[in-house]
Amino acid sequence: MAQNQVSGMETSAISVLKRAVELDQAGRFQESLVCYQEGIQLLLDALKAVKEESKKGHYRDKIKGYMDRAEQIKVHVNQMKEEGKYHEQIRISEDATGYSYEALFKAYISSVLTEVWVEDPYIRHTHQLYNFVRFCEMLLKAPCKVKMIHLLTSQDEVDSSQQSSALAELKESLSDQGVTLDLQYSSTIHDREIRFDNGWIIKIGRGLDYFKRPKGRFSVGYCDYDLRHCQETTVDIFHTKHTKAL
Repeated sequence: MAQNQVSGMETSAISVLKRAVELDQAGRFQESLVCYQEGIQLLLDALKAVKEESKKGHYRDKIKGYMDRAEQIKVHVNQMKEEGKYHEQIRISEDATGYSYEALFKAYISSVLTEVWVEDPYIRHTHQLYNFVRFCEMLLKAPCKVKMIHLLTSQDEVDSSQQSSALAELKESLSDQGVTLDLQYSSTIHDREIRFDNGWIIKIGRGLDYFKRPKGRFSVGYCDYDLRHCQETTVDIFHTKHTKAL
């Protein structure tokens, strides 16, 4: 393997592990654990490629240190989950970027995830419907096998036909992917909550509608939500051993 490829893996590992440490220090343990695991794998790949013993020793020391910390976090997270005390909070600041659905939910999606419940009163207007489509697309691309998505929302009092038509089209499209969309409406719904059947519960203050409107259809961030500016909101993450339908 060329030296520049090894250097590239090392640079990537440093970047991911730096993020892991930042998340660790911020108390965002589940996210930090994912980053530690990714960074460690990059260092392991680099270790296999280098020839110099001194360099190998350096990588082994770094890997051991990060693995020890990752194991400590894993034990802590599992203990909190077992006791039903796990709570993590993410504060998304005004105009922040880097909070696409992929980025926000990645740490809480696992291979055992098969069913998702979404409770959000504002899946009504065009941009909110697009947000929900993006969320469903994220689940389809994620390393899981989601077979059922439940949506509880409120009906658009001004133009319910557009909302009904859009969600019916999405339901058919998801069915083609082997996923069932269970749609229900409530006139009293207020709170927002997303629940995964692997135990994770994510409560976003603004629901899925926390992105700002892009300046134009040809502006950066129109297609890539990681580059889309956000409105200020808070995300609370909990874990329960007993997942119930909303």
